[in-house]
Amino acid sequence: MKLIIHKILVANRGEIALRVMKTAKRLGIKTVAVYSEIDRFAPHVIFADEAVCVGPAPSRESYLKMSKIIEAAQITNSDAIHPGYGFLSENSEFARQVKAAGLIFIGPSAEAMDQMGSKIAAKQTATRLNVPLVPGTDHAIKSIDEAREISNSTGFPLLIKASAGGGGKGMRLVESMGDLEEQMRQASNEAISSFGDGAVFIEKFVSRPRHIEIQIFCDSHGQGVYLFERECSIQRRHQKIIEEAPSSCLSEDIRSKMGKDAVRLALGCNYVGAGTVEFLVDEQLNYFFLEMNTRLQVEHPVTEMITGLDLVEWQIRIAEGKSLPKQQSELKINGHALEVRICAEDTRNNFFPSIGTLSIYQPPKADFIRVDDSYTEGMTIPMEYDPMIGKLVVHGKDRDEAIRRMLFAIKNFSIEGLETTLPFCEFVLKHPAFLNGDFDTGFVAQHHQEYLDSKEDSNLIEAIALLANHIWLEKTNETLSDLPASSNWYSKRVER
Repeated sequence: MKLIIHKILVANRGEIALRVMKTAKRLGIKTVAVYSEIDRFAPHVIFADEAVCVGPAPSRESYLKMSKIIEAAQITNSDAIHPGYGFLSENSEFARQVKAAGLIFIGPSAEAMDQMGSKIAAKQTATRLNVPLVPGTDHAIKSIDEAREISNSTGFPLLIKASAGGGGKGMRLVESMGDLEEQMRQASNEAISSFGDGAVFIEKFVSRPRHIEIQIFCDSHGQGVYLFERECSIQRRHQKIIEEAPSSCLSEDIRSKMGKDAVRLALGCNYVGAGTVEFLVDEQLNYFFLEMNTRLQVEHPVTEMITGLDLVEWQIRIAEGKSLPKQQSELKINGHALEVRICAEDTRNNFFPSIGTLSIYQPPKADFIRVDDSYTEGMTIPMEYDPMIGKLVVHGKDRDEAIRRMLFAIKNFSIEGLETTLPFCEFVLKHPAFLNGDFDTGFVAQHHQEYLDSKEDSNLIEAIALLANHIWLEKTNETLSDLPASSNWYSKRVER
């Protein structure tokens, strides 16, 4: 049945809320923002046609309150709810309640979420459809004796992973049989604390893996397509920092096989909407199904850049019951795209959150640059939410040009008032291993000390230069106050 959406409530905040609203407005669809008390003057609230406060700053009292969000949609006469990513976007109970309230959920059905949202259920679906899996179990481990038996089969090292997990929570690397029982206990306890579900399973640890994901779309008429892949191997604590499309390691043949497997997996659970099927790829380019994300991904802009498509528009049209806008044969890769996540984190202090006020915030501008953000100069990054400030995206005719353009964009992005991930992203983009495409998910762990050492060297060079300048100024009867105030080293010395 075809429907017409006139008004969308976006059940999210930050850059993704703003990004969804921009597409909706372009399509002539009214938008409603929800916000917590601390987000009252946030850009997504100001941009929306209407806005409803749903509670205090803590997300459990606002953005995770299903009843308040659905009530906000009802009192504003919204037709549909777009969940964005994070918060309630992969919560099947929320999808059920939205549907029960007579609203359209812009995403897959609750049943598809249940099937693919559980890593164990997703593995069982993959097994049934002959999609390659990492050796291990496709069911929850029931006892330590069973775990030992499986471990003898897979060998070490291996991973214990939470079925309901994500972001590295409930995951443990086990090097030997002697560590197995304790690591299982810790993984299960963390899974219960984080997700309310202590089920864990075992996977063989794949050495030097690449993390590659396939963007898929399915409609309610049984059709599915893949919009190629994204390379997401540059991660810290299992969370991505840099993404690119296409991957530098895949051949056309492997890309096609992975894409077709991803679509088959989605259609196998009657999936409708946008989804991402994640794979691990080993050094021999064997690929293994990892998990499926039943929502729009943070890194979706790189796919939009190489395809020329608006994925949010596709989500809305498919939610209205329309057929896929394009068939597989009509989809082509155009050039190369890179995205870096700009997070308020101190990359010299183990990526610890760096909460503060954006005293200067001036994004770069060029026809090949896209910035998805939701902060402006003078705003404070709240400690209650994810520290991501925004996403910097560029497009080039090939990978080399995209890297050069991203370095230009980073160089011309002015942010002061807090630490961000931009300096580390610049380090990665200049690193020979990244430039040669010779990297894996262990890149950050392997090269972070190298980054720290390089920053120390640059600080020392700057210190020597400033000292020489100071001596020269003294000889010319100038004062210390005339030294450049922009120097971090100088500022720290004076403050002491």
